[in-house]
Amino acid sequence: MMVFKMLDGNEAAVEAMKLARVQVISAYPITPQSSISEKLSDLVAAGELKAEYVRVESEHTALSVATTAGLTGVRAATATASNGLALMHEILSMTSGNRVPIVMPVVNRGVAAPWTLWCEHGDAMAQRDMGWLQFYCQNVQEVLDLTLLAYRVAEDERVLTPAMVCLDGFFLSHSMQKTQVPEQRLVDDFIGPYIRKNTYIDPDDPMFCCDLTGSDEFTEMRYQQKYAMDNSIDVIEEIENEFEIRFGRKLHIVEGYKTEDADVVLVALGSMCGTAKYVVDKMRQEGKKVGLAKVTVFRPFPVKQLKEVLKGKKVIGVFDRSAGLGGQGGPVWSETSALMMNENCDIRNYVGGLGGRDVTIDNIEKIYNELLEIKEGKRTVHTEWIDLKENPMELRQVTKNV
Repeated sequence: MMVFKMLDGNEAAVEAMKLARVQVISAYPITPQSSISEKLSDLVAAGELKAEYVRVESEHTALSVATTAGLTGVRAATATASNGLALMHEILSMTSGNRVPIVMPVVNRGVAAPWTLWCEHGDAMAQRDMGWLQFYCQNVQEVLDLTLLAYRVAEDERVLTPAMVCLDGFFLSHSMQKTQVPEQRLVDDFIGPYIRKNTYIDPDDPMFCCDLTGSDEFTEMRYQQKYAMDNSIDVIEEIENEFEIRFGRKLHIVEGYKTEDADVVLVALGSMCGTAKYVVDKMRQEGKKVGLAKVTVFRPFPVKQLKEVLKGKKVIGVFDRSAGLGGQGGPVWSETSALMMNENCDIRNYVGGLGGRDVTIDNIEKIYNELLEIKEGKRTVHTEWIDLKENPMELRQVTKNV
């Protein structure tokens, strides 16, 4: 049985954690994640969620508490955003290296400075190599669904890897949408009770956790993490199929939207994919064959699935909602370029939507038109920073004092 509720993205994350029956919550507020911490506190105070709620002094401690609670054998929860995720950096590798399958909503927001409360993906992308799975949500329904899925995948003994469920700050975290919510018994059957595996903390059976590791073993232990990360793609596919049977909704590692006959394809992730699908439909009505490759799972990078969608495409655009400073393009572009390096195709990098700037219909349409012109040989250059204002260097330009 399913019920419909009007939820924003943060409420959907809370609903999923409640349905997963988390037993320890370590919480520290940070905009735009704060309402997750607040709503979980309300549920515990009202007796609707039987869990220990721990108020901590920082995000560093929030993940430390959740990780050690997981080691004792309970399903633990926390959430964060932006500079809070950056403060967790040291503990992210402690969690993944100890193979503690925490599921953590990350409400994407730019990392200061310049100081911002608004959305971009740079906070999670900066942590992309720390041994965590990363799921990116298009809408509020996916926040709930991917969080439930992440618990099953992360806790699977073939994976035992923590997961970030990334949702765009304000565009999803505070966007109210109609959301289908499964009843508790269905989720209990799907996720099941938490069972500790690998390392653990038990006074009756003591062991060292994360002791100093010499070079004779370190590489092999890191390889075990790589092996689990690689395994997770097949596990995700398997559990997505089960999810569809149980709940009636199809999830995709990579979704090809009208890509089969597309002349050009745009690769993107997050809430902008909803806008991109609208633009694809609009331009198709105009006779322009464009398509979208929506990446839901960014870590591990879905090599097989994305390559299948992009197979045979001669011109591809990649839209990053993170700057990729110092690189030749953003993180999604870099991964896509590496994936397609032996294919005969032209891959163009686009950056936009930084600091909460809206990814507009006009800008996505501009990208598609540029890609079509590139394919037709009408242009050779493209607009890398697609929504950059004219004369950007005149804004708060720093000059040397004389």
